[in-house]
Amino acid sequence: MSQQAVERTLGKLLTDEAFRERFFAAPDLASWEVGLQLSAVELEALSGLSCGALARLSEQLDKRICRVRLEGSGPLSGSDQREGHLVRLEERRQGGGVLGLGPR
Repeated sequence: MSQQAVERTLGKLLTDEAFRERFFAAPDLASWEVGLQLSAVELEALSGLSCGALARLSEQLDKRICRVRLEGSGPLSGSDQREGHLVRLEERRQGGGVLGLGPR
């Protein structure tokens, strides 16, 4: 939707390991959960990035600017919960063509 949203997403992918894992498991859902308003084209482009390359670059960053990973904050779990979110995302996609419009 905007260059600012793309830049925020890239920053989050580099500084937040848990978000990075969620994003590469389910980009629509992960973006929506954190309020990032990305178009389908932007999501597709960002999803095409190498998760491994982002992780390696992240390791080079000063840890003071990275989000601390809490115990139990692993990748997405609970397929029923994800399916519910994805159904809402699909409804929004059909209604306006924009993904990740933020929580209701």
